[in-house]
Amino acid sequence: MLFPKSNAHRDIVDCSGVWGFRPDPEGMGFEAGWQAGFDPTHECAVPGSWNEQLQEYELMNYVGGAWYQREVHIPCHFSGKQVLLRIGSADFQSKLWVNGRLIAENDLLCLPYDGALDGHIAPGEKARIVIWVSNEQQYQSITPAVAIDDYIREQRIRDEQFPATRPDFFPYGGIQRPVLLCAIPQSHIADVSLRTGIDGDAGLLTVTAQVECCAGAQLRIAVSNGLAQTVPVVGGFAVAEFRIEGCRFWSLKDPHLYDVSLALELDGGTVDSYQLHAGVREIEVRGRRLYLNGEAVFLRGFGKHEDFPVHGRGLNLPLMVKDFGLMQWMGANSFRTSHYPYAEEILDYADRKGVLVISELASVNLDFRLADEETLLNHRRTLERQIARDKNHPSVVMWSVANEPGYLGEQEYRGKASHSYWKNLCDYTRELDPSRPVTVANVGRISTDDPSFHYVDVVSINRYYGWYDMPAQLDRAALRLQRELDDIAAEHDKPILVLEFGADTLAGAHSTTDQLFTEEYQAKFLEAYCDVIEKHPNAVGTHVWNFADFRTAQNHRRVILNLKGVFTRTREPKLAAFRLRDRWSVPFSYSDDV
Repeated sequence: MLFPKSNAHRDIVDCSGVWGFRPDPEGMGFEAGWQAGFDPTHECAVPGSWNEQLQEYELMNYVGGAWYQREVHIPCHFSGKQVLLRIGSADFQSKLWVNGRLIAENDLLCLPYDGALDGHIAPGEKARIVIWVSNEQQYQSITPAVAIDDYIREQRIRDEQFPATRPDFFPYGGIQRPVLLCAIPQSHIADVSLRTGIDGDAGLLTVTAQVECCAGAQLRIAVSNGLAQTVPVVGGFAVAEFRIEGCRFWSLKDPHLYDVSLALELDGGTVDSYQLHAGVREIEVRGRRLYLNGEAVFLRGFGKHEDFPVHGRGLNLPLMVKDFGLMQWMGANSFRTSHYPYAEEILDYADRKGVLVISELASVNLDFRLADEETLLNHRRTLERQIARDKNHPSVVMWSVANEPGYLGEQEYRGKASHSYWKNLCDYTRELDPSRPVTVANVGRISTDDPSFHYVDVVSINRYYGWYDMPAQLDRAALRLQRELDDIAAEHDKPILVLEFGADTLAGAHSTTDQLFTEEYQAKFLEAYCDVIEKHPNAVGTHVWNFADFRTAQNHRRVILNLKGVFTRTREPKLAAFRLRDRWSVPFSYSDDV
C-alpha cells in the first residue's frame, strides 16, 4: 500500500490518540473473545510504547501480549470506496480485528501492514478496532529470542539482561506509529516505483505504476518541471520515461525534489490521483569509493535510535525536527537506522534535508546455531517489505541487511551455511533493488574473517577497542583498529565503513587523565578513531555510536541507559558533540583520487 495521503480522491482518518489497553500476561484474551471487545484496565497513547507510559502499573519491563481498543466513526463519504486500516508499526507481532473480524496480522518488526475493511464496516456508523500486540521475540526471527534459561545453559550469566533480550536496546512494546483509516477509489493506483539516473547534465526518471482497474484506463504522469505523458495501463502496469534536461540533481548541498503527479483516467474522467517526490541521483560503488552523482562522498554521522523518555519508540515529530537540527549543527551528513527501519516520516524529512540514510533491517545478533531455512525466509520477507516501503526515497543510499550477526562468536557462523546465507540474501537484495549497495554491520568478535565480507558491496564494521577491550588505552586501540582496517583491505579491497565506535559517558563527569565514563575520554576516543579512519585508503565513512543516550534492558554494564550518546537522552550536548562539530565543520577531502 502506498503511504496514505489525502487528496481529491483519497481520504484519511487518523486513529491515533488514547486507546483502551489491557495487558494479557496469561494469554487468556483469545479464548475469552477479546477480539470482539474487552474491558480495558488502563489507557495507553498511540503512537507510543507502553513501557514508560505505564511504568507505575508495573509494565516497564513487561514482555508479552497486550490488547488495544477504540471505536472509530466511519465517515459517510467512505461509501463506495475501498477502506483500509493501516498500522505504521506494532512491535513485535500484531493482529487486527474490526467489529470482531480478523482483518490482518504481521510479524515484521517496525514495518507497516494494512487490512481491507470492505464488508466489515458500514459508512456512517462506528466500528470497533481491536489490536493485539506482543513484544515477545521468536527464536526463528531474524532478531532471535533469548530467555533467562538460555543464559544459564550457555554459562553466560554475566550477559543476562532483564527483560531478556539479545540486542543492546530496550524491547519496547506497543503501537509505535500512527493507525490510519484510509479510503481510496475502487479503481486506484496501488503502487509507484521511481528509478533515476544521470546522463551528462540530464536526469533520467522512470515511473512505473501498478494500477488496479478495469480495461481501458490510462495514467497521466506529470513532473513539476513541465514534462508530462499519458500512457495506457497494460496488464495492470503503466510506465513512463522522462529525460529532464538541465536537471537539478538531488545532493547533500541541494536536495532538490521534483513533484511527480499521477492521475488515473477512466471513461473520460479522473478516478484517482497520487503525488510523490523524486530526487534524481545516482549512488554507486566503484573500487574503494562510494559515489553520489559521480563524486566521491565520505559519510560523517551517527547510529541513532527511535528512543525518548515516556513515549519510548513511538513516533515523535518534534523530536525528529530537533534531531535533524542537531545533526545539521554538527555538520553530519548521514545516519543509519540502527537497528530497524525508522518511521517513513523520518525518511521523508531526510529527503527534504539532504541527509544520507543507511536503511537497516530489524536483524540484530543473528545466531547461526538457530538460523535455518525458515530464518532465511523471514529475512527475505522482511527485505521485500522494507524495500517496497523505502525504495523511492533518494535519501536512502544503502541497505544494511543485518547488524552484528554471529555476535556470540559461534563457530557455526564461519561455516558454509553462513556463506550460503549471505550470498543468498545479498543477491536477493540486488535483485529487488539493483540501484543501491548492500552492507552488513560486522561485530568485533568475528573480526576480519566475516563470511558476509565476500558478498557485500561495502564492508561495515563496529569496533570498541579502548572501551570493551583495552580500556582507557587509546594508543593500543588505535593500532589495533589500524591493523584490522589494513587486514580487511588486503583481503577484500572494498570500501570500508566504520558504523559504530564510541564510549559510554556520564554527562558532567570530568578528569585530567584518561578515565572511562568522562566527557574528556569520550571526546578523545572519538577523535582517535576518526584520525585512523579518515586516513585509511579504503575508508568511506565514520558513524559515531551513538547520537543520543538511549534506554536498554537492565544489565550491570548499563546504568538504565546506554550512555554512548554525544547528546544526553533529552538532547543536551556533551563535550564530544562540540569536538565533532569542530572537526566536521572542515570539509573532508580524500588524499588520493582512487
